[in-house]
Amino acid sequence: MDIRIAAYGVIIRDDAILLSHWNEHGRSAWTLPGGGIELPEHPHDAAIREIREETGYDAEIERLLGIDTMVVPAARRHHGSAPLYAMRVVYRARVTGGELRNEVGGSSDEARWFPLDEVRNLTRVSLLDIALRMNDEQPAAGILPKP
Repeated sequence: MDIRIAAYGVIIRDDAILLSHWNEHGRSAWTLPGGGIELPEHPHDAAIREIREETGYDAEIERLLGIDTMVVPAARRHHGSAPLYAMRVVYRARVTGGELRNEVGGSSDEARWFPLDEVRNLTRVSLLDIALRMNDEQPAAGILPKP
C-alpha cells in the first residue's frame, strides 16, 4: 500500500471560501488549497507552502480542524499499482498577504473565492465537504501556535 500525507487550509473571508481547481490525469474538481507534504516538512509548514503555491497568498495557520483518512483502491488510481492510503491534515487558516494568482505547472490550474452558499453547486472533491463540516463543528477560536 502506498501512503500520501497532505495538508490543506480552510480559508474563509467575508462569507466566501478560497478554493483551488485540481486538474490532473483527466479529472478535475474544486478543492481546498493544499497538497502533499515534502519530507521532513511539518504539515503546518506544508499547508502554508501549498497555499502560497496554489493561490499566491501568504497564510497563517489559526488551528488544526482535524485529520481525515481514506483508502483509494488500486483500480481507481491513475498511477501506481497498489492501493493508496491518504491522510489529509486540515487546518483553519487566514490570508496575511500576497495577491490571488493561479498556479503554473502544478496539479491545480485556478484559484478563486466562492460564496459559501455556492459551494454545493460546484464539482468538488469529497475533502471539501469533510473540511467544511470540521470547520462548522469548531467555530472560530484562538490562533494555533507554530510547532
